[in-house]
Formats: sequence, C-alpha cells, structure tokens
Amino acid sequence: MSKAGGGSAGAPARRPGPLRTLALFRSELGTTFRRWRTIALLGVLAAIPVLVGIAVKIETSDGGSFGQGRGGDGEGPAFFAQITNNGIFLVFASLAATLPVFLPMAIGVIAGDAVAGEAGSGTLRYLLVAPAGRTRLLLAKFTTVMAFCLVATLVVAAAGLVTGALLFPLGDVTLISGTTVSFADGLLRALAVAGLVAYSLIGIATVGLFISTLTNSGIAAMAATVGLLVTVQILDTIPQLHAIQPYLFPHYWLSFADVLRDPVYWDQLAKNFGLQALYVAVFGSAAWARFTAKDITV
Repeated sequence: MSKAGGGSAGAPARRPGPLRTLALFRSELGTTFRRWRTIALLGVLAAIPVLVGIAVKIETSDGGSFGQGRGGDGEGPAFFAQITNNGIFLVFASLAATLPVFLPMAIGVIAGDAVAGEAGSGTLRYLLVAPAGRTRLLLAKFTTVMAFCLVATLVVAAAGLVTGALLFPLGDVTLISGTTVSFADGLLRALAVAGLVAYSLIGIATVGLFISTLTNSGIAAMAATVGLLVTVQILDTIPQLHAIQPYLFPHYWLSFADVLRDPVYWDQLAKNFGLQALYVAVFGSAAWARFTAKDITV
C-alpha cells in the first residue's frame, strides 16, 4: 500500500500558505487541550500545590516549622521551610516537588501520544491527505507539545501562588543568598523560574515525540516515554555513573534555584540550556527522519 500524505500522480503538490499552516497549529492546539486526558492532567498538577500548601499549613499551625514532628530538625525539602514566612515560596516548592516526576510524566503522556495516538486511532492517515505535508504536521505537533510544557508549568506556578497568597503572608522575598528583594522582584523571579522549568522539559518532550513516531500504539509510546524517564532519573542518582550524568536530560533540572541568588549563578543554567537544545536537535531530527519515511497504512 502506498504512503499517505503524498500528492496525486501527475499533479503538482500545492504548498500550503501561512494561513493554512497557522490553522493547522491552531487545530492541533485545540484538539490537544480539549481532550479530557489533558484537562485531567492539568487538574492533577494544579491540585499538587494546593495539597502541599494545606499540608504545610496544618503542620505549622502550632507555630513550629515545617519538618518538625517527623523526627527531623525542622528542615524540610528545598523552599518548604520558607513557605510559612512568605507564600510565594509555595511556587518554588511546588515546582521543585513536581519537576522530578509529575510534570515530566504529564509531558511524556502528551508527547508519547502525539503521533502514535493518531496512528492507532486511524486519524493520522486522514491528516496526511490534507496538503499540509508531513514536516508541517510534525512541526505542529512539536509546537503543541512545547505549548503543553509551558501551560503545565504555569498551572503549577499559578496554583502555588494563589494557594500561598490565601494561606500564608506575602511580602519581601529573602533569596537563597540572603539578599532581600521586593515582592515585585520576587514575582519576576517566580515567572523566570517557571519559564526555566518549562524549558527544562523540552528534552524529554522531544524524546517522547520521537518515540511516538516509532509505533502505532499510543499507550506503548506513553509507557516507553515514562519508563525511559524513570530509568534516566535512576541513572542520574548512581555515583558510579557520574561521567555520563551531565549528558542526561534531567541532570540540570533543579538549576532553576540559581535564579533565587543575588547575583544569579549562570553556570548550571547555561549547561541546562545547552543540554536541552542538544536533545531537541538530535531527537527532533530523528523524529523528522522517521516520520517523513513512515509508511502510514492504518
């Protein structure tokens, strides 16, 4: 059976104009964000900061600091101890709590299903019949996955900010380096942190999109992406593998904390920028090569 997506024999291929390309991007965005699965994922992500905030509020209701009452010395996970003093730290704590597992797993589900889900349901072939072309379709799906990275991160940050404002006081922000900045400056840094977290996710998102081009089963692609995520996370914690760890996509994820220093430490941030860009270049090219040569017969 011939490949889908090519022009008819003897007829010149029509190049879609900018408006048609924009319409394709909008269609992919609308389709993705209208799905109940996407809404459910965003709902779960939004609930995490709320649960964290309530847990901190309950534990510190007697005037103690977070971490006491569990046999600890009052030191909780990063940023958690500062939440009771300033609710904006719930944004940083929520992003730090969701970045290792919840955010990348949600990204893996969306990216893994991007192409494989369409192929499995039989709609991919009909999409390729339109004069959009495979490259434009793949680019539209890539853009949609990147948009989900940003939206998912902003949902966590917004839920953390609203919950922190409702449960805890707001005011000047004391940075990790000990410098105190205004609340407006703190908000700008929170927005910068959210942007950095979203950018940190594009590596696993591109890997997931590549895996999605390898199979016609959306479930298999999602499972493989999430499984790879877990495996790489484990590898990044094994001391004997320190030589390869700087090349693993999650290695510099928590470098966003350097934005909360004065001055900002750029070394780890720059390495994270370069590493994620490398993953996009390598696996984005591999996804394009696979998808443009893929025989769509379903």
